[in-house]
Amino acid sequence: MKTLATLFALTLSISPLAQAADTASGSLHDTIAALDHGMFDSFNHCSDPAQFEKHASYFDPAVEFYHDSGGVTWTRETMLANTRKNACGNYTRQLLPGTLEVFPIKDFGAIARGQHRFCDLKGEHCDGLADFVIVWRLRDGQWQATRVLSYAHRAATEPAA
Repeated sequence: MKTLATLFALTLSISPLAQAADTASGSLHDTIAALDHGMFDSFNHCSDPAQFEKHASYFDPAVEFYHDSGGVTWTRETMLANTRKNACGNYTRQLLPGTLEVFPIKDFGAIARGQHRFCDLKGEHCDGLADFVIVWRLRDGQWQATRVLSYAHRAATEPAA
């Protein structure tokens, strides 16, 4: 298994996409981790209209969002309407440390996979745990999410961090 991880790291380090995605912040993984952080920092503060607009900018207009219990949305407009109605001011999202994995997509972008939990702002616990996949596209120097999957939602009562 260690050999496989080493091979993946070597492949990522010489991949043309990884080289194109490298920024002052480092590797493709670092780039996607920074995008994830920015997307969800703005989500966590989306009751502020400026933060809501910032959050919206992370998504392609034709983003598809698949949620195992909430269904499918086919556009950024619909997805954001659901976010505003159901999440803003009610929940925050936390990436579970050490779960973010990033895989390059040749001539397109990257796939991010991990686990996150959602914390009720009115309570003291984070009750929802889920897996996620985000497909990121790099176009004209800008990264945007084109597909988002949030699935395997389950109870995970843990103290809020």
